[in-house]
Amino acid sequence: MTPLVDEPSIMGEIAACNVTNDIFALNVPEISGMLVFLAIQTSTPIEITEGILKGIKHFIEKKVNSQIVGGHTIYSGWPLIGGEASGFVHKDAIIPKSGVKKRDKLILTKPIGLQAVMAAYRLLKDFPEMLEQYSQQELNKAIDLAIRIMTTSNQQVVKIIHSYEDFSFIHAMSDVTGFGLAGHLKEMLQHSNLSALITKTPSIKLSKTLSEDLGYAFDDCTCHETAGGMLISVDPVQIEDFSDVLSRNGVKNWIIGEIDQFKPEIVRVSKDVQNVEVSEF
Repeated sequence: MTPLVDEPSIMGEIAACNVTNDIFALNVPEISGMLVFLAIQTSTPIEITEGILKGIKHFIEKKVNSQIVGGHTIYSGWPLIGGEASGFVHKDAIIPKSGVKKRDKLILTKPIGLQAVMAAYRLLKDFPEMLEQYSQQELNKAIDLAIRIMTTSNQQVVKIIHSYEDFSFIHAMSDVTGFGLAGHLKEMLQHSNLSALITKTPSIKLSKTLSEDLGYAFDDCTCHETAGGMLISVDPVQIEDFSDVLSRNGVKNWIIGEIDQFKPEIVRVSKDVQNVEVSEF
């Protein structure tokens, strides 16, 4: 991924969270190790490089209890930060991205709206006059919240799933990243002849208005996310219990819609969609 923030250690944490969430999305509860990939410019100050690596190391060791096992660094015209993570789980415990069933309810564990908020982060630094209509204090709160979201691992979601002796009520799961909420939900519908209806959009406070002002596609839920939440398709009989268990274990979550049979592999956003502004995470 390319840099989102100027603070090297925070950028390292975001990158590590984004990489490891791909493994957690398969219902793998532990990361066995991460290989780091870092592309830097020849003029990049050493303290920037060290800061990024320290951020990755801190996240991997302190937030997901794993380790850096190696990696690769190259020179590039543009900085790139990422890597590869691995983990082990019995094949029967893997939760696939596809597998949704009719009448399933959909749970999301992080609010959306990161793209517009991080655009505001950059504008505040480079073109603050473009955001004169906003309170700078409120913008900074939204940015701090976005960074907290992007540096919070989805590992706890997986550990909660594994606390169930039988978690077959979870039919499909994906993390939400570059394709946005609607894009990843469309992936979950592949080969199912089913569709999805989004009825609620939990979003970072100000992100909807920022999206409208800056030209991002918030209303159809296609805005890009980074290190976003887990999107989970759950049997309707178990939905309330599972949502409560997540909440009791410190994982915020929202029931955002359902699987139906409108047209194959179509994601719709309800005309009466409820946008829930989130100011704490």
